[in-house]
Amino acid sequence: MSTSILVLVGSLRAGSTNRQLAEAALEVAPEGVDLAIFEGLADIPFYNEDIDVEGSVPAAAVAFRDALAAADAVLVVTPEHNGTIPAVLKNAIDWASRPFGASAISGKPLAAIGSAYGQFGGVWAQDEARKALGIAGAAVLTDVTLSIPGSVVRFAETHPRDDAEVAAQLEAVVRDVAAAAAPQAAA
Repeated sequence: MSTSILVLVGSLRAGSTNRQLAEAALEVAPEGVDLAIFEGLADIPFYNEDIDVEGSVPAAAVAFRDALAAADAVLVVTPEHNGTIPAVLKNAIDWASRPFGASAISGKPLAAIGSAYGQFGGVWAQDEARKALGIAGAAVLTDVTLSIPGSVVRFAETHPRDDAEVAAQLEAVVRDVAAAAAPQAAA
């Protein structure tokens, strides 16, 4: 039995370092752990309760919720935009939080990691993501963290997968998220 982890990338830019971190996480996942990057965050319309009605929920939101429901755990990889989480990630959290009390993310183990240009590696965005996702119902793993500062310089000529320190840290993050999800994967 494998453990499935859905990866949400808070940057839509194809060459973003956070996208690269997510790709590297897929490569360092231990045997029995399957990670999949959700590719449709940009397609989900802004959350609006008027369109979140059974029978008329936008297809992109349904696909997102289905992917969340199928996963044993979630890994969020986010940059920091103006000191907080990117709008696309906040919108995904809003869709993930519904229906209230019975959402697809409810009780799922979740970790938030990332990189940013600044000296703190995006910790504000990660903290905001943990807060919002915890309120949405996820079982936030507050002790599973990874913040990589100076990403533009650090990864200017190197993909995160080729940085031995980062690869080892990512492997530990994935292993910890998978371990937290093991009881759900066995159910």
